[in-house]
Amino acid sequence: MAGSPVRWGIMGTGGIADTFVTDLRNTDSGVAVAVGSRSQASADRFADRLGIGRRHASYVELVADPEVDVVYVATPHPMHHANALLALRAGKPVLVEKPFTMNAAEARELVAVARERGLLLVEAMWTRFLPHIRRIRELVASGVLGEIVTVTADHGQWFAEDPDFRLFAPALGGGALADLGVYPVSFASMILGTPSRITALCTPAFTGVDGQTSMLFGYDSGAQAVLTCTLRAMSPTRAAIVGTEARIEIDGDFYAPTSFTLIPREGEPTRFEQGHLGRGLRHQADEVARLLAAGATESPLMPLDETISIMETMDAVLAHQEKAGH
Repeated sequence: MAGSPVRWGIMGTGGIADTFVTDLRNTDSGVAVAVGSRSQASADRFADRLGIGRRHASYVELVADPEVDVVYVATPHPMHHANALLALRAGKPVLVEKPFTMNAAEARELVAVARERGLLLVEAMWTRFLPHIRRIRELVASGVLGEIVTVTADHGQWFAEDPDFRLFAPALGGGALADLGVYPVSFASMILGTPSRITALCTPAFTGVDGQTSMLFGYDSGAQAVLTCTLRAMSPTRAAIVGTEARIEIDGDFYAPTSFTLIPREGEPTRFEQGHLGRGLRHQADEVARLLAAGATESPLMPLDETISIMETMDAVLAHQEKAGH
């Protein structure tokens, strides 16, 4: 596969699939060659709009397509587990949209199957692969921040109250945490690891899914993470990593291609800015192509054990909502 573009099969025809295929055009590492949907009409519409040659009326046909090297699972959250399993069992490497699954048990099963079969499996937490996040990880690893004390991150968007819209629909895996909160939770995990203590406050939306969730994570190091997400309002969508010697402040939207500032306790701030082409999803496609060429089965930037840990953390946060009687 090295030396030629990775041939992507796109599973699902929603907005994120459209964005991924469009962004793929900004790289030479891969090309979308096939799409699968639950109906031929949907597959044809998507393929016609984005110039994809092979279109399948079922996911079974897509994963069986010999022209497909790797499958991108971009279906609604509750289908990720079954759809990724289908691809893995067909012998295809898989990139699975976030949230990886609906719970940690599903995540553990996917990881076990991928490891058993020696297949690449990656969570499409696209933020992890962005240039500014890679640079931030280098700075944190260098020790320039000193001891990490606090991580903060928020992700709030406003959505009209429509019970059929996927973020409000329980059957489609709706809720602020699954769609928006996963970014702050994953960000905190990247910097501080798995929390040892979790406190959360959830306010339900009109359909019963979590409409706003605030989280406080504690770590054995003494560090804390303060994270929020909401479906009801546009928040700053910024993040910060605060250390004893310096802090990093990331501009909004922290989870997308953006800039940041390194602010030392003493001395002048340093600004990190970078131009960017496209929406940013191409970087995860580049990473998958690199991993496939290297014969790797997981990404060091988004390890599978960490993906499971993040799902366990989100399970624990939602358990607070259930205990509160919502």
